[in-house]
Amino acid sequence: MESIEFFKLQAKNLFRDFKTQQKLSGEKTREFNYEYSPKHFHIYDVIYDYGIDEEKFTLMNAQHVIAKIAGFDKWGDLAKASFSELELAKLLFEHQDKIDILSWNFYIADAQEMNEQLLDAEVQVGIFEQVVVEENIFDMVVQSYLLKHDL
Repeated sequence: MESIEFFKLQAKNLFRDFKTQQKLSGEKTREFNYEYSPKHFHIYDVIYDYGIDEEKFTLMNAQHVIAKIAGFDKWGDLAKASFSELELAKLLFEHQDKIDILSWNFYIADAQEMNEQLLDAEVQVGIFEQVVVEENIFDMVVQSYLLKHDL
């Protein structure tokens, strides 16, 4: 599956999870207005972390959230990204339980400083595959928005 198609699917999955909403009533209401039966995402974490309006959530909103989770400012930036940038974003998305984007960016910044050169997305993909996927050198407990890691 091409990387952009992967992210389109994730946005659709997030939107599907939102469509499972059932209005809470009475004393059940607290921080959230709805109860969900999600299959793909920790929906309450997504709502809270991204300040989502439960009343007006659209597929476009889901695309924006997926882009943010993948390390882009907005969906348009994700859609215009190079193949290597999308591959790196996909790896970060799939392995968000092993390392968060901020920690990855610090790791790469240190590597670039040590090597005194910028590392493009293609090189970063190779580094990520080695140090995160194969060796898992980051002993981190990281919040994942994904319910299952069976992408």
